[in-house]
Amino acid sequence: MTLTVAITGVTGFIGRHILDNLLARGFNVRGLTRSARADTVHNLTWVQGSLESPAALSELIHGADVVIHCAGQVRGHREEIFTDCNVAGSVRLMQAACDGGSCRRFLFMSSLAARHPELSWYAHSKYVAEQKLIAMSSDIVLGIFRPTAVYGPGDKELKPVFDWLLRGVLPRVGTPDARLSFLHVSDLADAVCQWLTVRDPVSRSYEVCDGLQDGYSWDRLREIGSRVRRGPVRLIGIPLPLLKLLSQLSGLSYRVTGTEPMLTRSKLGELTHPDWSASNQSLSECIGWTPKVSLEHALRARLF
Repeated sequence: MTLTVAITGVTGFIGRHILDNLLARGFNVRGLTRSARADTVHNLTWVQGSLESPAALSELIHGADVVIHCAGQVRGHREEIFTDCNVAGSVRLMQAACDGGSCRRFLFMSSLAARHPELSWYAHSKYVAEQKLIAMSSDIVLGIFRPTAVYGPGDKELKPVFDWLLRGVLPRVGTPDARLSFLHVSDLADAVCQWLTVRDPVSRSYEVCDGLQDGYSWDRLREIGSRVRRGPVRLIGIPLPLLKLLSQLSGLSYRVTGTEPMLTRSKLGELTHPDWSASNQSLSECIGWTPKVSLEHALRARLF
């Protein structure tokens, strides 16, 4: 039997790749969209609405066996902006799934940042959303993915860093001995689809990364960049006072343009945290998934 999957966040970077993967594998998909869509695919149904609309969410999950919740707020100048979307929106979607009666699995795309909710408004909102969904899930199997820094075609956050790296400059934020981890979006999309079809899944959270044990150091990133570009890479530390100044300027820019800032004083806690290493062990044991794309391969093949 072909599964019907309801998905939010399909216009976002991660959501678009998951949607394409689902369609390529033949799933019937119902996608939530704020604006009317003219593009049509035989196994894709668009549902117009947003996380703020219980009626739209009820329509979205109608007849769905699985819900994938990718929509989320990653930018904002106030904590309430993250809470309204990441917490309240997630609760409304789970309530719709519980009321609909057909949903058997619910996958919440959280973040590795939820491991440290004290670091930022974003991290706290993801952590609180996880706890509320766990309390509500009842007979629905709840999977929580906590991916690390995700990159790939269409990503706007890490691409500039990789572009500079391949030009011979690597800007470093945080301490020199910090540990980082990365994940190519194609591997994340494969993990999602594998979780949908694995037999007898259990409700739990999973870290998701590219599998490099203990993560990347800044020196290792510099070495990878040097090998790929066949030339030296200069590692340049960005002082915390400068980051604070840039966050203030970002806030001023919001007042002028109205575009929610990514770099805020709240976000600095995430950027300068010393340990973002992760492990796929639990996920691999539960669904048999392993990542295929290493960061070095992605840089060589320009898969970003």
